[in-house]
Amino acid sequence: MTTVSVRQATILDLHELVPLFDGYRQFYKRPSDVAGAHAFLLDRFKHAESAIFLACEGSEPVGLTQLYPSFSSASMARIFILNDLFVREDARGKGVGRKLIGAAGEFAKATGAVRLTLSTALTNTDARAVYESLGWQLDTQFCVYNFAL
Repeated sequence: MTTVSVRQATILDLHELVPLFDGYRQFYKRPSDVAGAHAFLLDRFKHAESAIFLACEGSEPVGLTQLYPSFSSASMARIFILNDLFVREDARGKGVGRKLIGAAGEFAKATGAVRLTLSTALTNTDARAVYESLGWQLDTQFCVYNFAL
């Protein structure tokens, strides 16, 4: 059995991240757009707007997670939004997602954050089961609204 490792990605990992990020978008029913995925991730690196973690099984990239920094005014503290989490279908069920979430939590703690937050599709029951098994709590106090611009 090959070991799964997770590390914070750098701009030098862009080539490995793009297909994973494109796969993430396709999971959420977006059309494949490799050039757009490349441009989007490159901008995040150039402007230091996110922290991305890359999971590899051996030397093969199999998953990613991306955190966006934010703040909680009520807590007067830094938080991170775990916005993207994706594991290739052939690597699911091997603990890759759990390792990515663990790395995200360690990073957030090390930077002084008080909370990670995420959202996922109501129908994404597999992911929801993983989050809940790791101690994540479903927020029943707030409604989330979106306004398209």
